Amino acid sequence: MANLLTKLKGDHAALPAAFSSKAVLLAWVGAFIAIASVALLSNQFSYLLILGSFGASCVVLFAYPDAPFSQPRNVILGHFLSTLTGLIFISLFGVAWWVLAAAVASAIAIMMLTRTVHPPAGSNPVIIWLMAASHADLSWQFLLFPTLVGAIVITLVSLIYNNLTREGNYPKYWF
Repeated sequence: MANLLTKLKGDHAALPAAFSSKAVLLAWVGAFIAIASVALLSNQFSYLLILGSFGASCVVLFAYPDAPFSQPRNVILGHFLSTLTGLIFISLFGVAWWVLAAAVASAIAIMMLTRTVHPPAGSNPVIIWLMAASHADLSWQFLLFPTLVGAIVITLVSLIYNNLTREGNYPKYWF
């Protein structure tokens, strides 16, 4: 227990460097365009294309575009695999606390095994579970709309935006 308390004190490392005003503004504009795009397309086509986790995806796509978890394959496949995992667990086992825990843990493991870790996607099984628990209309179509199409839209926006506004290349890799 004493060792745990010692570890909880932390390493006393310095805070990360502050973002420049330009970086903050560029991230704000990028996130605005990405979420506006999925919201506008949702309105235009009367299909839900928005997940709460897409807001967190915008954090990593526009504030940390060089990070491994911000690469297109991680964003798209991470969201897809996590939603698929949530749908499978709910379909097989129903709505129970342990189903939620197992679905989230499994989604993380699957993303790690497939090298598609995208932290915001870890919340997709939670979204699926909450929808099922509230008796919302939930079907396998949720895997396509909003998950896959929405993830592709925000990724396309980030591909164009990050390459227009930054000196570095985005993405760092595809496969």
